[in-house]
Amino acid sequence: MQNQQSKICVPRGTLPIFEVWEGLLRRWNERINLVSPGAMDDFWGRHALDSWQLWDFVPETTQTILDFGSGAGFPGIAMAIGCQHTGRGHVTLIESAGKKANFLRTVIRELDLPATVWADRAEKLPPKPYDLITARAFAPLPRLLNYAQPFWGDDTIALLLKGQNADEELTQAEKAWKFDVEKFASRTDETGIILKLSSLSARS
Repeated sequence: MQNQQSKICVPRGTLPIFEVWEGLLRRWNERINLVSPGAMDDFWGRHALDSWQLWDFVPETTQTILDFGSGAGFPGIAMAIGCQHTGRGHVTLIESAGKKANFLRTVIRELDLPATVWADRAEKLPPKPYDLITARAFAPLPRLLNYAQPFWGDDTIALLLKGQNADEELTQAEKAWKFDVEKFASRTDETGIILKLSSLSARS
């Protein structure tokens, strides 16, 4: 029942696309460890919907999205599905692990998604501003902002899926960075928080 309820929460037109992604993930997960077997049992609630909920906060002007530590595609592939669904935007997924990067390329090709994979470390990606930066379980906020800064422009925002340590991470990050932050409760995890960051600058 939980999976069925989670399926209802993604737009009707995207449901077959998510189902193909799930099928690919299950097949690849038998050969390489993309997600834990237990987590795979709740693809829809724990992963797909958890990632998709970021679309509640994506500005309509967003065209370029950068996803850090994409792994099996959470939330980067969900963001690319949203770009396809809305007819706007492109996602760059950063994933330095070769096998995971190959999986992401396969999903993008099979689903004809508006996305590309950067299969190297984030600091080797040529710096330029992106409209939106996303990440889930990539790094603690202070370190994540170090990675994000070269890709941050005047109008960039970040949407970050965080857990119960979000407030502690914010406190640590504010020692080195200035930013505006809004916090939203996760729809999939009672301890989860979505952080919306804007106006990032380093403290002098």
